[in-house]
Amino acid sequence: MAKKTVNKTRVVKDDSDSKLFAFLGIFLTVIGYIIVMLARKEDKYAMYYAKQGLVLFIAWIIASVAAWIVGWIPFVGWVVSTALWIIILLLWIIGIIYSLSGEEKEIPLIGVFAKKI
Repeated sequence: MAKKTVNKTRVVKDDSDSKLFAFLGIFLTVIGYIIVMLARKEDKYAMYYAKQGLVLFIAWIIASVAAWIVGWIPFVGWVVSTALWIIILLLWIIGIIYSLSGEEKEIPLIGVFAKKI
């Protein structure tokens, strides 16, 4: 008698509505968070990414203020400002990719803050 092996990988439920609302939560940041709160408040997956989108927006505000302050310094300020914008853009793109993956993954640097919301 042959033994059956059981595959113990985590099966991700393919719910395209959850992925869509998770995408909106990241892509539209604050407005996406409000949309997800109103439409899919009980959907843990969509709320997970909506919270990260909200934290990403707050990080964008902080980066904007920092870039404005440091931007007055010749050369160094321009380099720091450009680096901040690139980091925020990369985090946003990573969030979009993660939201469409079907798995809950933290966006680097900001994911820990989203858990506190």
